[in-house]
Amino acid sequence: MLFAFLLIVPFNTGFSKLSRFDRYDYFVTLVCVAAAGAMLIAPSMHHRLLFRRQQKDYLVRVGTTVTIVSGGLLTAGLTGILVLISDVLFGGVTAAVAGVLTAAFVSCLWFAVPLHRRRHEQDGP
Repeated sequence: MLFAFLLIVPFNTGFSKLSRFDRYDYFVTLVCVAAAGAMLIAPSMHHRLLFRRQQKDYLVRVGTTVTIVSGGLLTAGLTGILVLISDVLFGGVTAAVAGVLTAAFVSCLWFAVPLHRRRHEQDGP
């Protein structure tokens, strides 16, 4: 849905009024979300193409790697879209605050929490 939203933005009449910063933010956000989408689909394509070829270890390793990287790209994309909208609606300071808070929240939720659990799980009960 986010990608579809980003695809239609340039065709809205107000897009031509965006600042240079907003246009770059939009484009980087679009690229991040598109790359994340491609990477999230990749494991299922690999699985279909390598089905019954004794490639389970490869599929798990690649699937894990591209999913984690796509999480980073999607974090950047979510942050970018909130920065863009905040900048258009309220200006630079609000956009900066929204960007920092979004990046921190999503990074914490998606990365810091499971990595913290992983670290403490290795320490034992």
